[in-house]
Parts: sequence; structure tokens; C-alpha cells
Amino acid sequence: MSRQAIFEASVSYFLGPLGPFLEDDSVTEIMVNGHDQIYVERRGRLEATSARFPSDDALLSAIHNVAQWVGREINDERPVLDARLPNGSRVHAVIPSASRQIYLTIRKFSRETLTLDDLLRFGSISPAAKEFLELCVRMKKNILISGGTGTGKTSLLGALSTAIPDEERIVVIEDTSELRLIQRHCLYLEARPPNAFDRGGLTVRQLFVASLRMRPDRIVVGEVRSGEALDLVQSMLSGHAGSLSTIHANNPRDALTRLETLSLMSDVEIPVYVARAQVGSAIHVIVQLARFAEDGSRRITRIAEVRGLDQANGYLLGELFTHKVAGRTRAGELISELAATGLAASFRDELAQYGLQRDVKLTGPLWAD
Repeated sequence: MSRQAIFEASVSYFLGPLGPFLEDDSVTEIMVNGHDQIYVERRGRLEATSARFPSDDALLSAIHNVAQWVGREINDERPVLDARLPNGSRVHAVIPSASRQIYLTIRKFSRETLTLDDLLRFGSISPAAKEFLELCVRMKKNILISGGTGTGKTSLLGALSTAIPDEERIVVIEDTSELRLIQRHCLYLEARPPNAFDRGGLTVRQLFVASLRMRPDRIVVGEVRSGEALDLVQSMLSGHAGSLSTIHANNPRDALTRLETLSLMSDVEIPVYVARAQVGSAIHVIVQLARFAEDGSRRITRIAEVRGLDQANGYLLGELFTHKVAGRTRAGELISELAATGLAASFRDELAQYGLQRDVKLTGPLWAD
């Protein structure tokens, strides 16, 4: 029996009242705020549950069970646990002395990789935007997905990756392994924290440097959050086109500014204007995501092309798609459309270079007059 099968068979013993929620496919996230307060997320909305742990000691014991399963430690000296369960779900725990009470958050692993067709069916994207992003991926444009926590950045990253040709060699780098690509030739690298003796840790940046020696056609970085941003940007400028990644930001311009700031956090000292110029040249397209509190839906709100720097050395963006709200249904669901602005993408002439003219089926900004 596999390790995952053993875990699933004994999950009720290890996690007690959380077992039913882990088995419920409609639950995407489980949040425990102390032993007597458990929330879950369904369809983008938080719900309070009647589930309880008998005591804080029982909750702490469950967290120690998880830590033992994944080969990690959580104690007074190391009060934060960030790990992946055998079934792929991501778990994060914080205990006193780093918090007032015990907190546990589990983001469940999706067993199926969403495609852009799925997002179209959910109303998260329009047909024209779907076609545009598919062509961008096939044209090896560097795409940065921006959004807040819980907006679906990783899901969209996986959906975009389905447009990568099957014959390409893809290296996936993540802090906690979540992505499962449909292509056959995929290599998955996962960061690792140091042990109790502060040894053996591997950062995303170290893995990224290692990946450059693995002859990748594409590099997919789960999230840029530190000094690896500079390595990613420089790799994009030095022949590794078609990279995909995500970043936490509220809008496309903030995404570029944050990527610039993270690049400056590297141990390589570079002037600000150099970092800005490199970011402006490396990133081609930014896809902005948002979660709407009205109905819990996650939707693409903007797609922007990065056109370098303006005369004042600020980022020059071209808005290609914007989100327009038309109203709400009687059930409170949002009625909206991701509409093309009519602005033409500067790289539309590259369709011929990649032999993709015949694949264009809809009118949109990439091929607008």
C-alpha cells in the first residue's frame, strides 16, 4: 500500500474532526482557529462548521501527527509548520509562542488539473481572452499571474500550462509541490526547509539555478516571493522564453513593481533602474485575478501587455482585456464579461513566425487592425 493510501485510510485517526472535510470534494480549504472554531471554504465562501476538537491538546496532537507524517518538527523553538500532506494538500500550522492560540490551515490539493476550457465554462474567462492566452503560451511569451491570496493563481497557472506543446521539456519549481501538468516530459522540484540543525535546506532560488542546467524548454515557478526573482528575470532575458509564474499583487503595475523589489532583494547588487529595465523587458503579459465576495467567484479581471518603460522610466502597460460587471442574478451571482479593449498587442505579427495564423478563430487584440 502506498504512503498516500495509508494516509487516506487513517486520516480520521490523525486529524479527527477534519477527516470528513478532507474527503469532501466541495471543500477547498480548512481553517482551524483553536480547538473549538473550524471554518471551511466552499465555492469561494467561508462557512463556520459545528466540528470541534475536544481540546487544544487534541488539536496540538493532530498537528504533531501531521509533522511526523511529513518528516518535519513543530515545537517551541520551531513554532511554524509549512508542509505538504501525502495526498498533496498544503498544510500550515502556527502554535504558541508564535501565536495566541493554535492555528491550522489546510489548502486541499485538486485531483484534477483545470484547463482553460474549464475556466471558460465557469465564467472566469471569455472566449477571446482564452484564445489570446493560449496563443501567448505557444508563442513563448513570459506570463506573470498576479492576484491576492485565494484568487486562484495556482489553478490558472496549471490551466495555462496545458497550452504548452507536449514535446517540450518542462521544469516546475515550487515551495510546496501543487502543480500536476498534463505533459509527459515534466520535472518537479520542491523546496525544502532546513532540519533542526539548520542544515539540508533548499530554497526556490537554489532549485531555480539548478534547473538552468537541466536543459529546460520551459520553466514554471509556482510563486515568486524572494531573491529568485532576479534569476527568473535574467533567465527570461537569456534564452529561456515562455516562462510562467505567479506573484502576490493587486494590479498589473503593482505586480511589476513587486517583481522589481524582489529582484533587488537578491544578494547581487544592481541599481534600481537596471532592475526596472530588466523587468520591463522580461515580462510580456500580466494576468490579474480577483475573488469576488458577492458570490465567491474567482475571475480574470485584467490582461495587460508590458511595453517596456516610458520616458519617465515608469512601466508602460497596454490594457488588452478588462473586466466589466453587467449585474447580478436573482441568486446573487455576478454577471460579467472579460472584454477586449480593442488595443492591439505589439507582438501580433509574430503569429506568422510561429505558424499560428490558421489557429486564430476569434477577433481579439492580438490580431486587431
